[in-house]
Amino acid sequence: MSSKMSRRKFIQAGATAAVGLTVVPSSVLGKSMGHMAPSDKLNIVGVGIGGMGFANLKNLESQNIVGLCDVDWKYSQRVFDYFPKAKKYYDYRKMYDELGKTIDGVVVATADHTHAIIAAEAMTMGKHVYVQKPLTHSVYESRLLTNLAKKHKVATQMGNQGSSGPGVRQVIDWIRDGQIGEVRKVETFTDRPIWPQGLMRPKQVDKIPSTLNWDLFIGPANKRPFNNIYHPWNWRGWWDFGTGALGDMACHILHPVFKGLNLGYPTKVQGSSTMLLTDCAPNAQMVKYIFPARDNMPKVAMPEVEVTWYDGGLQPFRPEGVPASKSLNDQGGGVIFHGTKDTLICGCYGVNPWLVSGRKPESPKTQREVTLSHEMDWVRACKESPENRVETASPFSQAGPFNEMVVMGVLAVRLQDLNQELHWDGENMKFTNIPADAKIRTIIEDGFKITDGHPTFNKTWTEPVNANEYAAELINHSYQNGWKLPAMP
Repeated sequence: MSSKMSRRKFIQAGATAAVGLTVVPSSVLGKSMGHMAPSDKLNIVGVGIGGMGFANLKNLESQNIVGLCDVDWKYSQRVFDYFPKAKKYYDYRKMYDELGKTIDGVVVATADHTHAIIAAEAMTMGKHVYVQKPLTHSVYESRLLTNLAKKHKVATQMGNQGSSGPGVRQVIDWIRDGQIGEVRKVETFTDRPIWPQGLMRPKQVDKIPSTLNWDLFIGPANKRPFNNIYHPWNWRGWWDFGTGALGDMACHILHPVFKGLNLGYPTKVQGSSTMLLTDCAPNAQMVKYIFPARDNMPKVAMPEVEVTWYDGGLQPFRPEGVPASKSLNDQGGGVIFHGTKDTLICGCYGVNPWLVSGRKPESPKTQREVTLSHEMDWVRACKESPENRVETASPFSQAGPFNEMVVMGVLAVRLQDLNQELHWDGENMKFTNIPADAKIRTIIEDGFKITDGHPTFNKTWTEPVNANEYAAELINHSYQNGWKLPAMP
């Protein structure tokens, strides 16, 4: 008998089981049985805690926060102070080794390029995972996490918190009720980036702070000298670490589009941007996706649809009927569904949906209402058995394919020098119409200067490389420095 359970409690637990109650504390059945009582607390660790990870963990503080891991202990000091009982780590692998047998869930909020490997290792250990958006840095990584979640039957959630909100549910209900008719065109935008982009790689080498483990930050990416411009937070604009404004915000803004229109893999994509540099995302970009027709819903057809993304200050033209004084930017962005009966507009995170006609339909509710926070709804799912689990609002079964769409759009921008519409085979994760002998190169430095009053560019380009090989590397990264992903199930 466990030393943590008295004889009286043991007898009482046995009596409870004998009368046929289905909810028994995990201290009796054990967490290995696949479920926990709602009153039990999860043992949770956080990896990447200095930024958004801190907000996630504070929303989970009703549980046991037992481990905290970050490569920068100065940036994370406030989090260590907030959770003084949690054990501190630089390297998540050491934390997994020491705490792995006792933890139930892992929250991942590191730079984009390390989301996949941290979450994948946790799932292969049978741990539930909550991963900040974008779910991963590449298409292949998204597919991997989707398949691992299915194989290991763990509870999962991507950190696009708007998916748990009422706005997204309202958008979906109106679309499925046929209130705006068939949708063949959607336009979306964000006001990001709000971090530096369009930059050339810095030549200056800065001293690595004593509190930062730069090698662990680099992880599976190509090694580069430290510069203060990369960390903290500004890593989002650098291709090796982040996915720019599209990767950062499309998981919020495109979610009601993806779910409301039952989208799957796009078949065609084009990208365009301001000057595209080798190392850094552009200042502004546009991406156009084409999705094939899907199965019709009972009240509305799902024809082929064009979805366009804008960022960096670019916005779609205003639809007819929108009041002249009304901003389309609501909490950082917006979505315009052009229907055959009406136009539906909502903000970032799906907030505040409205119809241009002014109608406010009372449509049947089709979506589960989330009454907890986005994080605590994940906790709820963690405590349910795989057989009886009610999925979260953004489980990897949905978030994985959705994130593939997002980061594939990043590829369209990075492949724009091919000057063609790209055809995408989603099942096999490859572009099908890049000529076998096509070459691609990118700008290392723009060489801009003014000579005798005349602006000139003396651009330095990379050597041309095979475009199919270049695209394949963007789709499925070659991990560096000894790092390796688990095999694809």
